[in-house]
Amino acid sequence: MSDPILAHCEGAVLTLTFNRLDKKNAITADMYSALANALNVAARDAGVRVVVIQGATAVFTAGNDLFDFLSNPPDTSPEAEPAPVVRFLEALRTFPKPLLASVCGPAVGIGTTLLLHCDLVYAGDNAAFSMPFVNLGLCPEGGSALLLPQLVGHQRAAEKLLLGEPFYAEEALEMGLVNRVLPPEEVNAYTQVQAAKLAAKPAASMLAAKALMKLGNTKLPGVMQAELRAFGELLQGPAAKEAITAVMQKRKPDFSQC
Repeated sequence: MSDPILAHCEGAVLTLTFNRLDKKNAITADMYSALANALNVAARDAGVRVVVIQGATAVFTAGNDLFDFLSNPPDTSPEAEPAPVVRFLEALRTFPKPLLASVCGPAVGIGTTLLLHCDLVYAGDNAAFSMPFVNLGLCPEGGSALLLPQLVGHQRAAEKLLLGEPFYAEEALEMGLVNRVLPPEEVNAYTQVQAAKLAAKPAASMLAAKALMKLGNTKLPGVMQAELRAFGELLQGPAAKEAITAVMQKRKPDFSQC
C-alpha cells in the first residue's frame, strides 16, 4: 500500500503530497499525524526553508474521511491528548517558515481552511473550494471563524461559512484566498518555482518577515480553542449525526427535528 502522505525534499523545499486518490485524498487520523509530524520536524530543520502542500491535478482533498472520522472521533476535552487533526492545525498555525499550497480540483472543509494559514496559494482553474461545516451540523474550524472574515469581510465570510456552498478559482482569486490561477497541469510546477525563489532568500529575513506579518493575530489561538470546543459539542449532537448518516446513505439530511 502506498503512503497516503508523500514527503519529498529537494534543495531546501519540502513537499507534502496528498496521495490517496482512490478516496479523493480524504484525510484520516493517520494522515493528520503524518502531516503534523512533518511540519513540526521541518520547523526545526535548518535544511528546510520552505514547505509546499499539494494534491493531484484532479483533486486537492475531499476533507475528512467520514468513515475514519466516525471510527476515531477527535476527543476535544481539555484534558485529552491532542487529536491528530488538532496537532495538524496547531502545526499550521505556528509554522514559522514560508508555507505554500498548490490546489487543483475539490478542496473541501479543512482542504480550504488550511489555505488560510498558507503564505502563498496557487490554484488550478478547476479548483472548487467549500466549507460545508454548518451543512454537516458542525461549525467552522482551523481558525476560519477569524481568518476568513479578516480576509474577505464579514458578509462574504458568512456566505461561505453559513451556506457552505462551493466557490471556484476565479472567485477565490478575487477574494484574495489564492495568488494566481493556472491550468491544472501547470500548478504544481509553478508552485515549486515560487518555493525555490523563497528558499534562495535569506532565511533569517524570511522568518522575521513572516513573524511580523502574524503579530496582529493575537486572538487566533483563543478562537481556535473556542472552535474546537464548539465543534466537539456539535459532533455529539443530533444534527451532525443526521448529516453524517445522510452522507453515508447518499440522501438529503432532514434537520426538521434538530
